[in-house]
Amino acid sequence: MDLDTFFVSVERLMDSALEGKPVIIGGLSDRGVVASCSYEARQFGVHAAMPMKMALNLCRDAAVIRGDMDLYSKYSRLVTEVIAEKAPLYEKASIDEHYLDITGLDRFFGSYQWTHELRERIIRETGLPISFGLSVNKTVSKIATGEAKPNGEKYVERNGVKPFLNPLSIRKIPMVGPKTYQLLRSMGVSTIQTLSAIPQEMMISLLGKNGIDIWRKAQGIDFTPVVPYSEEKSISTERTFETDSIDVAMLEQLLTAMTEKLCFKLREKEKLASVVTVKIRYSNYDTHTLQRKITYTSYDHILIKTARELFHRLYERRMLIRLIGVKLGGLVHGAQQLNLFDNNEKQVRLYLSMDQIRLRYGAGAIQRASGIIFKD
Repeated sequence: MDLDTFFVSVERLMDSALEGKPVIIGGLSDRGVVASCSYEARQFGVHAAMPMKMALNLCRDAAVIRGDMDLYSKYSRLVTEVIAEKAPLYEKASIDEHYLDITGLDRFFGSYQWTHELRERIIRETGLPISFGLSVNKTVSKIATGEAKPNGEKYVERNGVKPFLNPLSIRKIPMVGPKTYQLLRSMGVSTIQTLSAIPQEMMISLLGKNGIDIWRKAQGIDFTPVVPYSEEKSISTERTFETDSIDVAMLEQLLTAMTEKLCFKLREKEKLASVVTVKIRYSNYDTHTLQRKITYTSYDHILIKTARELFHRLYERRMLIRLIGVKLGGLVHGAQQLNLFDNNEKQVRLYLSMDQIRLRYGAGAIQRASGIIFKD
């Protein structure tokens, strides 16, 4: 199930005057980038990640909106809550996309009817348009969802998988990016049917391990399971001290350094967090935690600020501390392009530069001064 032009749809809920008009969401500065756009804007050639200047040259009459991640996160959670109430097993793949495993429901309700009713309920309760693809596995369902858009439904039964996939462009296959597409096109491969006829050995020699995965997807084969979604899905770190401490300045610096490293891991794995949890254990082994839900992000300055605020709310007893920890949870897949409407271009470039240094020289190669603990 995939929400249609999610950011735009939320903005249209807030302002009905945007209905039917080209809408572009993204950074408003000269160097801003398109985070999302409506189907009306796409007809002019506008697409996500395009420089805003270029987008406005292509579509001069578009309504341009900076975007509101707090609002989008709220509506994303609303949709997830509706799905969680009904689906036996679901995976939140991104802020606007869910996979559902409804194996066995056909014996009781009929898979298509059940999914149709769930889609209708999401639209009724949230006001957002959503499309679904129903089929035998993740790959075919995802491709079917793309074909169902906008705001539609597509059911591909088991014996209809190959007839459905064969005439489609190889662009439709997940994992086929621009470079792979150009390579395959240079070989005269344009449709999934042609791709599926290539021997496995040739695909492996061309694309390595990814070659066999792409070949399987072209056959309609995908054994990837739906991974149960949980807000507890997280990454965390903690530190136990050799000597219990009451040095608040040192504890803040350590918390900053720990959170900064977790943020780098998020961006490296293309994940966004929506829950921050801080944990402390006193010298008497009493353990306390405090958490806060936030807008989906992987930015250091937001997550560090939240972690430090939670620490100050949590540390009230002024006792010696034995352990401190931080956890970033509620993870979903998503590069930081979700914050492309953030106008602070310099800050975005700074993050990219710092991450490049870390990727080349190691995670500890560069860090914030506020997270460095100086010893006498």
